[in-house]
Amino acid sequence: MKTLRLVLGDQLNHKHSWFEEDQKNVIYFMAEMRQETDYVTHHIQKVVAYFMAMRSFNSWIQERGWKSVYYHLDDKNNTQDLVQNLQQLIKDHQIEKFEYLAPDEWRLDQQLINFCKSLDIEWQGYDTEHFLTKRKDVEKFFEGKKRWTMEYFYRDMRKKYDIMIEGDKEPEGGKWNYDQSNRNKWDEKTAIPPEKAFKKEVSEITDLLEKEGVKTIGRIDPSKFDWPTTRQEGLEVLDYFCAHLLVHFGDFQDAMHTDQDFLFHSRISFAMNCKLLSPTEVIQTVLSRFRESETPVIDISQVEGFIRQILGWREFMRGIYWAEMPGYQTKNALENRNKLPEFYWTGDTKMNCLKHSINNSLDNAYAHHIQRLMITGNYALLTMTDPSYVDEWYLGIYIDAIEWVEITNTRGMSQWADGGIVATKPYVSSGSYINKMSNYCKGCAYKVTKKKAEEDACPFNSLYWNFLAEKQEHFKGNQRMNMMMALLRKMDPELLQKHQAKAQDVIENPEKY
Repeated sequence: MKTLRLVLGDQLNHKHSWFEEDQKNVIYFMAEMRQETDYVTHHIQKVVAYFMAMRSFNSWIQERGWKSVYYHLDDKNNTQDLVQNLQQLIKDHQIEKFEYLAPDEWRLDQQLINFCKSLDIEWQGYDTEHFLTKRKDVEKFFEGKKRWTMEYFYRDMRKKYDIMIEGDKEPEGGKWNYDQSNRNKWDEKTAIPPEKAFKKEVSEITDLLEKEGVKTIGRIDPSKFDWPTTRQEGLEVLDYFCAHLLVHFGDFQDAMHTDQDFLFHSRISFAMNCKLLSPTEVIQTVLSRFRESETPVIDISQVEGFIRQILGWREFMRGIYWAEMPGYQTKNALENRNKLPEFYWTGDTKMNCLKHSINNSLDNAYAHHIQRLMITGNYALLTMTDPSYVDEWYLGIYIDAIEWVEITNTRGMSQWADGGIVATKPYVSSGSYINKMSNYCKGCAYKVTKKKAEEDACPFNSLYWNFLAEKQEHFKGNQRMNMMMALLRKMDPELLQKHQAKAQDVIENPEKY
């Protein structure tokens, strides 16, 4: 039976069981399409990375003598629409069966479901064989529970897969979670090895994007592209992380610094999210390094903090996505309506923390989780930005952003637009937290220590109190907000008015700041 198999750009799983079968009557199909480059404005490095990874994967297929059809963006047969391309291929190649891997984005999943319903040939969908859970496993785990707490799910996953477990289902080292050890400011003395670099030439793709008029954001040096886009490169970055960065990953995973774009972070998220690397092999590689470490010995807190992000948080957020979509993409529990300031696309602001975090994003298509949560996300929430604008920016600018992981972190964790499904309280702070975890406040045009809404006081300070005052009705009954609200009630009314006036000026005139 002549079979057409679709492989999407985030389904580059070399270890999939498809590739262990007889390929005699199989044709694989991959395509660079305007449907995917244009549904949101992406960072140019993100588009380049996907095109490079897809082309490499297609070459891997062809090197084995298997049949494939690959449409470059400017291919004359490319209609730029997934369904139209599939319809034409089925007709041209007299396909008798269509097979696909289940997409991880709801919009693509619906597109393929509707397409398959229209077919008059056999069709079948398959699991991508990447995640440790199925789509609905998280929902089933919390069935009947009022709150979905990631920590309980994470512990269950540790037990289920026997990861860092001793004796009778007890955590190795005596603790399930070493998060308290993972909150240090970088001391500027602990040496940070440079990131694993590839310096690849990608001008062929950047020229193609320019020729075809694809709109992008961000910056790129076409002669020095550093992201891993093959399985081998992904494995090299993983090995480099284990050898040089894991030893201090946990210590400084929340830290931020003006001179460091990546600190001790792994930079494997793109390779994982397009499935060049599997979560299982990443976890096992990290654990092997931990077991074998001698000089220096890697502390358990470094390893647990990393594994928690993959085994716990990553699978948990995907589970929430499939439990809550499509309604999740319209949730706006705090009824925020403002727009993002223009400086999110330029980095042109006097606020040092935002300038560095945004320029890091524009330069590298990357920022680590605290920059995303407590700098750009914190500012967007404090200025009461419509979460749809925040979603669009985050989905576009980050190389690892795919909706299943982006929207749950942004609309849930960062913007509290889901009303508490992901997080029990909003992650908001004044400038004090930023000062605690970074050196951003040094040399800033604003003074983080000034707390009375002075002209040169940190805008985050006034934005914080204004947010609490504006949204206090939303937090009635939320015990985790009690302390903040008690402090708000104790504040001198005249001072609060000053904070609110300054906050309103920041919101209405962001270009001034």
